[in-house]
Amino acid sequence: MEGPVAPLSDGGARKRVTIEDMAQALGLTKSTVSRAMNGYPDISEATRLRVTRMAEKMSYRPLSHAQAIKTGRTRSLGLVLQLSDHDAQRPFLAEFLAGLSEGASAEGWTLTVAASDSHAAMIDTFRALLRDGKADGFVLPRAMSDDPRVRLLRAEGVPFVLFGRHKNAEGCAWFDVLGEEAMRDAVRHLAGLGHRRIGFINGGMKYMYAPLRAEGFAAGMREAGLEIDAGLMRQDAMTLQDGAAAAEAILDHPAPPTAIVCAVDFAALGVYRAAEARGLAIGRDLSVTGYDGIPEGLHAQPPLTTFAVDNRAAGAALSTLLIRRIRGESPDALRQTTRATFIDRGSTGPA
Repeated sequence: MEGPVAPLSDGGARKRVTIEDMAQALGLTKSTVSRAMNGYPDISEATRLRVTRMAEKMSYRPLSHAQAIKTGRTRSLGLVLQLSDHDAQRPFLAEFLAGLSEGASAEGWTLTVAASDSHAAMIDTFRALLRDGKADGFVLPRAMSDDPRVRLLRAEGVPFVLFGRHKNAEGCAWFDVLGEEAMRDAVRHLAGLGHRRIGFINGGMKYMYAPLRAEGFAAGMREAGLEIDAGLMRQDAMTLQDGAAAAEAILDHPAPPTAIVCAVDFAALGVYRAAEARGLAIGRDLSVTGYDGIPEGLHAQPPLTTFAVDNRAAGAALSTLLIRRIRGESPDALRQTTRATFIDRGSTGPA
C-alpha cells in the first residue's frame, strides 16, 4: 500500500512535495521516480503510471517552467562553472560556451549556466539546480580523477557528459581531446630536432588529463629511445607562476634539458620567464612546447609551439551527446575523442 501525502508544516500550510517524498511513499528510489517523471525508456510503463498517479495525489510540481510541467523535461542543459579555476575567465571559455549554446539550439534546447566560487560550493550548486528542476542533464568540464559531480549525478540518476574521460566508465558519456597523443607527438617533434634531454611539466594532477599526458610523454620518450630523468619532471603547474617555478627547478639540474614539454600553455609561458631570467633564448638555447592553443601563446616572443584545441567544436559535440543521453541512449555509445592540432611556431629549434 502506498504511503500518505506529505504532512502539513508547523504553520499549517502543506510543505512542497519533493521527489524524495514521492520515493518514500512509493517505496522506490529517488532515481527511479526521477526517471519515471522524465519519461526515460528504461522505466516500465506500469512504474511510470504509478509515479504519475502519486504525483497527482501528492500535488507534486517540479519547480520549473510550464513546458517542464507538461513534458517532464525543461529541454535545458546545465553547466556549472567554477570561477576560482585559474582560467575561468579566459577567452577560450567564450568559444566553449558558444559551442554548447549552438549545439543545444540546433535541437531546440537551451543552456542553463550557473557558477560556484569554490570546490566546496560546487556540489551545493548542483543540488540547487537539481532541486529546482533547472536542467535535464549536465555537461561536466574538466573531468577529475576523483569527481564528486559524477558521484552525485550517478546517485541521482541524472544524465551527464564529461569533457574528458573517467577511470570508472560506468554511466559515463564523454567527449575528449587526446592530450596523451599530443605529448607523444611533442617528444617526437623535439627528438626529430636532435634533443636528447627533454623535461616535462605536467598540469593539475587532480584532473584526469594529467596522468594521461604523463603516459603520452613517457611513451614518446620510449619510442625515441630517450631516458626519462625524474629530475627534469614537475607537475601541478597550471599558471605562469607555476610554470616559471617548475622550470627554474628543472634548469637548476646539474645536467639541464635542452627542451621542455608542457601539458598546458600557461606553464609553457612560465618557462619563458625562467629562461629569460637565465639569459636563455627560447627556440635557440631552450625549446618549449605547450598545449591548449591560447591567444597568449601566439603573441609570445617567439610564438609558442603548441597543440590547439577547438573549444567551440568541443562544446557543440558535448551538447549533442548530452541530448542523446537524455533521450535514453546508452553512455557506452556516447564516447567520442579527437586530436589536437599541432602548430609549429618559433619556440622549438635544433638542439
